[in-house]
Amino acid sequence: MNTLRLNIVTPNGSVYEREDVEMAVLQTTAGEMGIMYGHIPTVAALKTGHVKVNFHNGNEFIAVSDGFIEARQHQLSIIVQTAEPASEIDVERAKLAKSRAESHLEEDDDNTDINRAKRALERANNRLRVAELQ
Repeated sequence: MNTLRLNIVTPNGSVYEREDVEMAVLQTTAGEMGIMYGHIPTVAALKTGHVKVNFHNGNEFIAVSDGFIEARQHQLSIIVQTAEPASEIDVERAKLAKSRAESHLEEDDDNTDINRAKRALERANNRLRVAELQ
């Protein structure tokens, strides 16, 4: 079976690479999308969620923030602000981030950046959901 090369990149560099991907399933802004070897060239916007990476003897989940993908016949590049394999998610740290974001949202303070707190809460909730998938 032909396989894809997958590379997930953040502003800090490559965080996940795999050469033997049979299928990657991602959440785009238009809905869920599966990418396999031979997919037509595609660029799509991603929303915060997870990437399910299927390979010969298993699968992995990676928590990702919003970004975009570029699919080619034999390669999938995912460019996001943050990405973290489920196996590496520190659940306690994610719970603390969630609690901190919730407290910022509850504050009645003009200095609170509501949009930033909402994004932080969304990322923390996503990391907690993805950690449970592994």
